[in-house]
Amino acid sequence: MIVLRGLIFSLILATAFAASRAFTSFANVKSVLDAERDRLPAELKNADQAKWLAWTRRQDKAIRERLQQGELDSMVNLLLYGTSFTSQPRISMQGEGLAKASKAGVLRARVNDLVAGLASPGDNERLIFIERLLKTQGIDPETTGKFILQNLLRVAQESKTLSERAEASKADTKPDDPAAILDRASLFRDRGVSLDTSIFPDFSIEQTLRDLEKRGVLREGQVARVAVVGPGLDFIDKNEESAYDFYPQQTLQPFALYDSLVRLRLAKSGGLSMSIFDISAPVIEHVQRARERAAKGMGYVIQLPRDARLRWPPELIGYWKSLGDQVGTSVEPIAPPRIFQGLETRAVRIRPEVVLGCDPIDLNIVLERLNLPEPDRFDLIIGTNIFVYYDAFEQALALENAGAMLKPGGLLLTNDRLPVVPGGSMRLAGVTIVPFDSTGANAPQAVGCYRKQ
Repeated sequence: MIVLRGLIFSLILATAFAASRAFTSFANVKSVLDAERDRLPAELKNADQAKWLAWTRRQDKAIRERLQQGELDSMVNLLLYGTSFTSQPRISMQGEGLAKASKAGVLRARVNDLVAGLASPGDNERLIFIERLLKTQGIDPETTGKFILQNLLRVAQESKTLSERAEASKADTKPDDPAAILDRASLFRDRGVSLDTSIFPDFSIEQTLRDLEKRGVLREGQVARVAVVGPGLDFIDKNEESAYDFYPQQTLQPFALYDSLVRLRLAKSGGLSMSIFDISAPVIEHVQRARERAAKGMGYVIQLPRDARLRWPPELIGYWKSLGDQVGTSVEPIAPPRIFQGLETRAVRIRPEVVLGCDPIDLNIVLERLNLPEPDRFDLIIGTNIFVYYDAFEQALALENAGAMLKPGGLLLTNDRLPVVPGGSMRLAGVTIVPFDSTGANAPQAVGCYRKQ
């Protein structure tokens, strides 16, 4: 009965939110248009309400179309790193890895195995997803291999361009400014929007929450309403050190954040209400299916592999060992293939009531907002590895849309620097430096804290 009540409440809440979702009005975006006039698209020069409304509709469509490009990128990652459809060695994109794999025939063998898998995907959900994606692209089965290779070459060229863009960005940053770590200069602004996700940004967020609590920015029991922007779906990571497909697809960040807020006693007594903002149908549908199972009393299992060969700092290892213990119970993990030597695994079944506390909402944070009465606004919004996909003007729009949905004093945490506009509602209130990266090189990561005025 408790689970059923939770489902009914969540469905009512989600319906109310969906009804109040709207494109940002011209009046609400005027301060951004004025502040960003030098970076405005040509269509918005001397904009009025009609021009703004027309542009938002076109841009929303364009942003959503980039999702399909990101899905094709995921197909390439599956080709390089997947183990569920082939016994061939994985292929590294680093250095001469791709050229060596091509010369040795490994690349061709992987392509052939992937094409064969797509022809008979069985219950492999990743292959089923790619098969459907190729159909939407109108790809003839006879040319599937050629299409896959074309996308591999595209991704390789894009990776080179991104590396050059990143180096140019570093040259423009101030080495004595701690917040400069946030500057990734919209690196992926013209790239497909990816669904990739991993444990690393979740660790950075927990470390940031600890820091904010220590500094008195957050206090015990303060957070009742929270939102996650673009949590992703673990299709297969683009980072070869954390790219796995031996377990079902999963979303991690909503449950990791819920877990952290409970562990740090920042969650309000009685539980959290969490909204998941995404424009990806696979993400929205995945969470909806999880909620349907939770309504029947079934938990949500997350798999947490860790490559023990990587030099994780003790704090990150401790986080990995404890992740989920506040919102679920440990269960037997799925055994990895033998190819993964030194891979440690654990799994956690998230409690049904936690899953039911998470409501997926189709919302484009760049162009849309929920028009909420102040009591229903958020205490905290999280967005990691998402704003880097947009240019500075779009980032400024996203920041103000987040601000409109936050309570006064509410916080947005992100690992990207966002443009703060004069007259806007948000200000950068601090930066937390997390001294690690996923490769063990100890390159620092940073999370910026933006506060609603």
